[in-house]
Formats: sequence, structure tokens, C-alpha cells
Amino acid sequence: MKSNARNSQRKLSVIFKYGTEKFPFTLPDQAEILRVNEPETRITAPEFALKIRYALERSDPSFKNVAVVLADKSRLCGYPEFLPVLLDTLENFGALWDGITVFIAYGTHRRQTHEECLSAYGDTYKKLRFIHHDCMDNNCFVNLGKTSRDTPVLIRRDILKADFLITFGAISHHYFAGYGGGRKMIFPGLGQREAIYHNHGLFLDPDRHTLSPFCQSGVLDGNPLAEDLAEYETFLPADLAIHGILDSMGNVCDLLPGIGTDHFRKACAQHGKNCELFFNMEYDLVIASCGGYPKDINFIQSHKAIDNAAKFVRDGGRLIVLAECFDGVGSKTFLPWFDMGDWGRAFHKLSENYEGNGGTALSMMSKSQRIKILMVTKLSDSVCETMGVEKISMDRAKMHVKQSSGSLAAIPNAGVLIKRTA
Repeated sequence: MKSNARNSQRKLSVIFKYGTEKFPFTLPDQAEILRVNEPETRITAPEFALKIRYALERSDPSFKNVAVVLADKSRLCGYPEFLPVLLDTLENFGALWDGITVFIAYGTHRRQTHEECLSAYGDTYKKLRFIHHDCMDNNCFVNLGKTSRDTPVLIRRDILKADFLITFGAISHHYFAGYGGGRKMIFPGLGQREAIYHNHGLFLDPDRHTLSPFCQSGVLDGNPLAEDLAEYETFLPADLAIHGILDSMGNVCDLLPGIGTDHFRKACAQHGKNCELFFNMEYDLVIASCGGYPKDINFIQSHKAIDNAAKFVRDGGRLIVLAECFDGVGSKTFLPWFDMGDWGRAFHKLSENYEGNGGTALSMMSKSQRIKILMVTKLSDSVCETMGVEKISMDRAKMHVKQSSGSLAAIPNAGVLIKRTA
């Protein structure tokens, strides 16, 4: 992890991404710039083909009916370049294109448009059968039982019929599931809505009447939600899981095909060493960018960066976030929780019946009670006011930074920079 500390001989400057634009900021002398360690780019199409070939030779699979699970536009993994390599390699091993079905793991996200799919998956989208997962289509699921934490195990019927199941997605941090990608491609990616809500409800700790302190980015062991996901996976593990390692710009640096929990954990560790910062420093002011599009495509996606950056702010301090959110809030189930009146009422209702993005709403409420949050965003003034944040202009953000006299940190890519204390 790199930290550019104070340098009185020159003015510090940083470029912040905002949507598809870039904005330069001049920082005061006392500022620190907190960055991720960028992984080396070492994967090429031929190398990826060799890795897939080696993995398939070890498994000796049947290819009569192949299911490939991909992420949606908010979690891309170089699909236009590398998905054709995977498909060509499968074909070389005897798979027929008519027998390959691609599933888009939306979870509870909205369905993408045709144009968005072409952008996300390239020409492959026009050549293969793509299934747009709908978490509310209860007729497509088969009930396989429950986890020990009572999450219903509802699996798509067509996925169960597949002879060979492949997941292909990027590893990422997740602010309450520990890590995203991997096993989350099948569930909650291809999950049923109420089952997803039940799992997400483990983010709440009814006994402490608070969010679970064990549901943290980068934490798998002891995390009740992550452990529930791991148990869910045992009902239908992937026959081949391709884990992508991305840099802070979203470029694919490595692709790791393999199977099993150990393989997933190794991929998480490789991702984590690039973007986890172990230290206890807190700042009076933090200014952070989500990292630009698609990390700030909507507020639900931007919240991951807000949650990450907030951990660097002292109690009573200020956080300025650059999050364009041109796609709006990104959820119809988020803002109503703020109308409950206070944290206690929202928590009580949510703990009785977890719905939508209620956990994200509670997490946002917790942060706005502890620190002052200001946003440069395209969200409306009323939406920002409802969430308890102050909407400001880019110029105003620059003025806050210029006038700051206390400790200050700048985070160019808060969507991937994780603060760890243990």
C-alpha cells in the first residue's frame, strides 16, 4: 500500500474520477494520498486459454449442457476479450455452442438493456443464448432445503440440469459479505429474492440491536453472512470457477481458474494484498472518489466507496465523496427506510422482515450519525437530504480541501481501498 505523505517542497495534486470525467485537485501540504498497490498485468488471451485447457484436462468434464454464469454491468471482468477465449476452449474440448447457456447473475439488480449487454459482453451476446436472471420468478427454482442459518436453498432448475457449471467474475471486497465474486455468482447472483433477503439479514445483530460487527470487508471467518454463503455453496458448487484479479481501473490483471473453497480464498487473498491497508490513522477530512464509472453508476454501488472511505474519518470529522450516480439511487427499496423516522424504528422493522437495500440504508444512517458527509453528485437535493448528506458542487469541494487546516487524506479510488485494523 502506498501513502504519499506530506511534502513541503511541492504542492501535492491528485486526479479524481467522477463518472467518465477526471478532475484535478491541489492538496494542502499536510495531505496524504492513499492509493492501492496496482497488480501487475500478466494475463493474455493465449495464457488464459492455456489455464482453461489445463483446468479442463484435470476435470475431464461432460459438455452436453454447459452453464456459464457472468456478472452484470456493475461487476465487469473483461468479458468482451476473455469470454470468447473461454468459449473457444470449451468448443475445442467438445462443447457445442447450442449446448452452452450464459446466465447473467443480477441478484436483485435490474435487468440490463440490449445496448448495456452488448457493451458488457461484446459480440458474444449476439451469438449465444443469454438468460437474464429474475430473482422474483419463483417458478424457475427448485427447493433443496435450508442452511443451518435457515436461508432457503432455492436453485434455478436449468442450472441444476447443467452437466458443467462455470462461474466467471471478478473478486472484490464486499462491505458485509467479506468478498464478492466467486461463490456469490450463484448465490445471491442467481438467487431467489426472499432467500437473498434472508442471507442479507444476517448483517443485522438483533441481540446487540446494531449491525453485526463481524460483517466486514475482507472478513470471511466469523462473518455470519459469509459463512452462510459458504454453506449455501455446498449445495451446488461450481465445476470451474474463474476468479478475476482487477486493478483499480477495472482492468483484468489475472484470471485464476480452479475449484473449491481453498481456491476462492487464495484469490481473495491475492486481491486483498493489493488494496488492504492495515493501520489505525483517522483524519479530520477525507476526500474520496468512488473511482469513476461504473463504480459510481448509482448510489447503491457508490455506497461501497463511501463505507470504505468513512472508516478513515475520525468521529465528528468530514467526508467528501465524488459519486456521479447518473443512474440514480439504483434501488426502489433504499430511500423508504429513511422515512421510518429514526434508526431504531428502521432496525426493528428490518430485523423482523429484511427487504431490499435496508441494510445499506442502516449502514448509511450509522455513518451520517458519526461523521458529516458531503457529496458531489447528480442525485437531487431532496434525495441527498433524505439520506442525511449535503450536496455540494465540485468547486465547493475544492474549497473545503483548500481551507482545511487539520489532518487530511485523499483517496482516488475508495471503491477498492480497504482499511483493516486486524
